[in-house]
Amino acid sequence: MEAESQMREVKYAADISSIREAQARIKPFVHQTPVLSSESLNALAGRQLFFKCECFQKGGAFKFRGACNAVFSLDDDQAVKGVVTHSSGNHAAALSLAAKLRGIPAYIVIPKNAPKCKVENVIRYGGQVIWSEPTMQSRESTAAKVLQETGAVLLHPYNDMRIISGQGTISLELLEQQVPQLDTIIVPISGGGLISGVALAAKSINPAIRVLAAEPEGANDAAQSKAAGRIITLPETNTVADGLRAFLGDLTW
Repeated sequence: MEAESQMREVKYAADISSIREAQARIKPFVHQTPVLSSESLNALAGRQLFFKCECFQKGGAFKFRGACNAVFSLDDDQAVKGVVTHSSGNHAAALSLAAKLRGIPAYIVIPKNAPKCKVENVIRYGGQVIWSEPTMQSRESTAAKVLQETGAVLLHPYNDMRIISGQGTISLELLEQQVPQLDTIIVPISGGGLISGVALAAKSINPAIRVLAAEPEGANDAAQSKAAGRIITLPETNTVADGLRAFLGDLTW
């Protein structure tokens, strides 16, 4: 009970109100993605499994929800100079598409080792690609330089309340419109924007629901952070899942 009381006293970057506002804001632009199931996988798992197919979201990933909410949250004076971010792929494409829909420029800092298919998505959606070295320090310093040159608004891939709120709309669809009987949600974790939004919304709708974070063993900084009680970053990661190589931010933590 003491732990629950402490959690209620914590001030988070987002809450159920900001997530519902995000849902209304992005509704004209996003897909309500389907939930699919498989009897074969149910038999293997010994449980009923439901898959929220964000691979069918615009831009090819859940990232469009947060990017769309962030872009359309900006007032006209902020938006006119465009937006900038650093990303290895999915957020970059999502932000490029959201900016295109609003009619503003998107400056995308991408590490040189980003998958070719994701870079092509950014270009197809109208993002202006600026290359960086494949380190977080280079990504951030390059983005800072672009900010200074353009006056654009920085939209971080995950450590931003608008991004977190947009990703949380997944829980609203899942628990209020599609599969309300869920007792557990398993969410990939990297920078933590997705699981932050999903957990905040899910726990507001059903406080008893379990939310489990999944990450590769070769990029298990979140598990190490949880065990240590502080943010742990790794000197290197070892996983083919390029979207799961980021580290937690102070807001997602």
